[in-house]
Amino acid sequence: MMRLLSTLAVLVIAAIPARADISIQDITTPAGINAWLVEEHSLPFTALEIRFRGGTSLDRPDKRGAINLMVGLLEEGSADMDARAFAEAGESLAASFRFDSYSDAISVSAQFLTENRDEATALLHDALTEPSFAEGAIERVRDQVMSHLSSRITDPSAIASETWDAMAFGGHPYGTYDAGTKDSVGALSREDLVNAFHDAIALDRIYVAAVGDITADELSVLIDNLFDGLPQKGADFPDRIEFAKGGGTKVVPFETPQSVAVFGHAGIARDDPDFFAAFVLNEVLGGRGSNSRLMDEVREKRGLTYGIGTFLAPSDLSETIVGKFASQNASMGQALEIIRAQWAKIAEDAITEDELATAQTYLTGSYPLRFDGNANIANIMVSMQMEGLPIDYSATRNDKVMAVTLDDAKRVAQRLFDPDALQIVVVGEPDGVVSN
Repeated sequence: MMRLLSTLAVLVIAAIPARADISIQDITTPAGINAWLVEEHSLPFTALEIRFRGGTSLDRPDKRGAINLMVGLLEEGSADMDARAFAEAGESLAASFRFDSYSDAISVSAQFLTENRDEATALLHDALTEPSFAEGAIERVRDQVMSHLSSRITDPSAIASETWDAMAFGGHPYGTYDAGTKDSVGALSREDLVNAFHDAIALDRIYVAAVGDITADELSVLIDNLFDGLPQKGADFPDRIEFAKGGGTKVVPFETPQSVAVFGHAGIARDDPDFFAAFVLNEVLGGRGSNSRLMDEVREKRGLTYGIGTFLAPSDLSETIVGKFASQNASMGQALEIIRAQWAKIAEDAITEDELATAQTYLTGSYPLRFDGNANIANIMVSMQMEGLPIDYSATRNDKVMAVTLDDAKRVAQRLFDPDALQIVVVGEPDGVVSN
């Protein structure tokens, strides 16, 4: 058994070498389900990625945390199997399943060997169509969620993020934590979880991608068997929510030697024609590369933090640009002044030719490294589908990055960055920083 599991782990990592020019097939099953496939027959292994659009934003009023708890129960027993039997069945097949919930989606990740494909698919089918939601499993997983929620109460980073979201989105689902509160989770009944399951797991919101030792015809049969029995339609999606206008600073007192800050404002949609210019601009300001302005000004020159970054967050129902960092209480005020100054500088002067070239080199050079195995490629493909990207996006993405000009950057910088709109939340005891 351990040999089979070790083999599966190796195959997950090593099946396809890192490259972005993958050949994707667009297939439609006899039941009408669309999927993207990359065939790779060098190893007897397949990675399958599934998304159900909606995620925790589908929680019903006063039932916050129901979707998250429900997803945590999908591997805790199904049909006539309890949690132990389900786990042992997966292990005996050397199959791996993972279920996760996010604000906009529920994700299901599966990896299995070719020789066990049918049995692994049947097991996953039971989890997705006949979850047992046994009372013992509910209480066990609820306790795990409660422990997680308890830890967040004393976590300055979590408090900062939740406070910022509440200020940005108010009573919308985006304004509260996905997993709910101890009160809301504690009050959830089995009926609430069954309702959450029917709201979220349905055919009208499904996306599928597969990579590995499987043909288009075989995948079609697998998909239709896997989703046989799912309802056609789930709950309606929530309305869009615009980011709350008006900047300012909110300090949440918390006894700690190091404060945590979250900052940002409205962002840009993924399908906006200016998205790639914004993408490059963010890389220069606070991206993942080591040469960002904020890393240079806040960390390298002044040593005010161990790390700082910003990112574009184009969600299904709203868009933001957000940053986060921690600093000693005595230096938080200075760090925030630098951030405001850099926000104003990029809005007014955009970026230099050298910064543009450096960002483009990093973004185009790092992209192929994401395609480093079946599971990662399947994950990228299903994300492309959800974002409405064309099937050849992986081959054209770097061209779009390189097409950004200095004129594009200047125009979009003036449009995107607004220092007066910066919404800042600081959790701690920062010297000289006050709520306004």
